Amino acid sequence: MHVYNTGEKAFLIIGREGLLLRRKIIKWCKAAGIRAIKTMAQTAIAMIGTAALVNSVDWDMVISASLLSGILSLLTSIAGLPELK
Repeated sequence: MHVYNTGEKAFLIIGREGLLLRRKIIKWCKAAGIRAIKTMAQTAIAMIGTAALVNSVDWDMVISASLLSGILSLLTSIAGLPELK
């Protein structure tokens, strides 16, 4: 990695390894994000379905459980995603 300063602007030249790492991070973020969104949707559906049987949907609980499941999904994805090599 090299930094070139041309007076007003500094240019950062990233080597091939840096670009490959950036691409891998972007792929991981997309895959983990998609997985988290799916998990949150599944949790919301389950919570709404369960609450509908009792005739009262607690929307705060649905949102809270969905957000928590999304966070847990992202943390689990740190261990590895099977769809990525």
